[in-house]
Amino acid sequence: MQTGVTTAEPRRRTDGGPEEVANYIDGRWQAAVRGGRLEHRDPATGRVVATVPESTVEDIEAAVASARRAFATWRLVPAPRRAEIFYRAAEILTRRKEELARRMTEDMGKVLEESRGEVQEGIDMVYYMAGEGRRLLGETMPAELPNKFAMVVRDPIGVVAAITPWNFPFSIPTWKLCPALIAGNTAVFKPSSDAPRLARDFVAILTEAGLPPGVLNLVYSAAPAVGDALVRHPGVDVISFTGSTAVGKQVAAAAGSLMKRVSVELGGKNAVIVLADADLDLAVEAIVWGAFGTTGQRCTATSRVIVQRSVQAALEERLVARTRTLRIGNGLEEGVQVGPVIHRAALEKIERYVEVGLAEGARLLVGGRRAEGPGLEGGHYYEPTIFTDVTPGMRIAQEEIFGPVLAILPVEDLDEAIEVMNGVPYGLSGSIFTRNVNDAFRAIRDVSVGILYVNAGTTGAEIQTPFGGTRQTGNGHREAGTAGIDVFTERKAVYVDYSGRLQRAQIDLDLA
Repeated sequence: MQTGVTTAEPRRRTDGGPEEVANYIDGRWQAAVRGGRLEHRDPATGRVVATVPESTVEDIEAAVASARRAFATWRLVPAPRRAEIFYRAAEILTRRKEELARRMTEDMGKVLEESRGEVQEGIDMVYYMAGEGRRLLGETMPAELPNKFAMVVRDPIGVVAAITPWNFPFSIPTWKLCPALIAGNTAVFKPSSDAPRLARDFVAILTEAGLPPGVLNLVYSAAPAVGDALVRHPGVDVISFTGSTAVGKQVAAAAGSLMKRVSVELGGKNAVIVLADADLDLAVEAIVWGAFGTTGQRCTATSRVIVQRSVQAALEERLVARTRTLRIGNGLEEGVQVGPVIHRAALEKIERYVEVGLAEGARLLVGGRRAEGPGLEGGHYYEPTIFTDVTPGMRIAQEEIFGPVLAILPVEDLDEAIEVMNGVPYGLSGSIFTRNVNDAFRAIRDVSVGILYVNAGTTGAEIQTPFGGTRQTGNGHREAGTAGIDVFTERKAVYVDYSGRLQRAQIDLDLA
């Protein structure tokens, strides 16, 4: 047995010291083969809250081998029986919701209210996909010949590599792993080392609920070479990746060259259109929530406001006033509305984009600097920032910043607003505020995004609807809803001929 291998879940520390997070391979919690570890710090305080295995290709090899062995038996477990494990897991998650939420805030900084919401979204997804275990819908259709039956069934594909980011460390793993496992696949789960503990907790809870050894394997590594080895491994059949567009393109190219099934969910540059007849107070609340919730670190964050010129000044006045009321601080403190960004590199990236915006000629309305003061020492805080008089070609209007920076772009009418909204590389989510039903339906028809809201912000997708975007936001697959199962299954056409003679399709029709 390897050094550092244990079948018991590692104990969580209660003295405030860092937790030693472990890999989980073939039903055993274990250290990385070479024993290396990385520190993970609370972005609000700088305190080390966990150490994480620095896994290598050897750990990936062991995890994939485990998943391949388990696939042979897991695929034969009836889907309703598989689903029972997920129902039990959802009940455990519900009981532990507050504990998980607090750990999430410590791991990646979002305020506690949002962490609770994310845990609830994950619980909802576990319940939802457990329900799909009683359906896994195929199709039946009439055959063109007599005494012949035609149907389509779903087959699992094999081993899934689920690679997830730090900004939604609980819900995104549930979007990928629940449909993959319910459908009969096995998985190797590689979460971000920047938010490690929720991944450990989810795997531990599924194990407690009865998931057999080898069905789900957990491997941590921050090394690009290790992620590349997982993507290219011949024992992996499906890749499901959420992360940056640059890395997603590399993943898609590598997996595609090996004829693997691949789903990538990437960046966004989401916009809210505000027309002259909009409820401005409602629009302001939605924009502030969309732009500065999770400190702007969402793929669905509101990063652009496209406003009709006649109400530009009134909207800006309200936005600035509302933004100035936001309380910045440690997300564990009640009343805090904007937490830290994930790490120093993210903070420095935001600063560079603010400098770019100023150099491009955008006008700064509020923010534009690091947040400092009592209680913020040691953390990575940036003030909610708003630019106005931004033009569509500016970099701050085109590129994903992934921080609390909002660009306001004035336009003359709805036609120009739709043109500006579609004029970016991404197409994840969008929103329009108007009281005119005709304008709302024109936006529904003409805006090129995967998710569109009317009189609501750019965030807030629900688990029963498909999630994903157009253009460089992804490669056309969707997560959540019944569509979330598609990438993890093959459709098999089945014909049953009970005529007792050979019937040749498209040829023997005159004998029918």
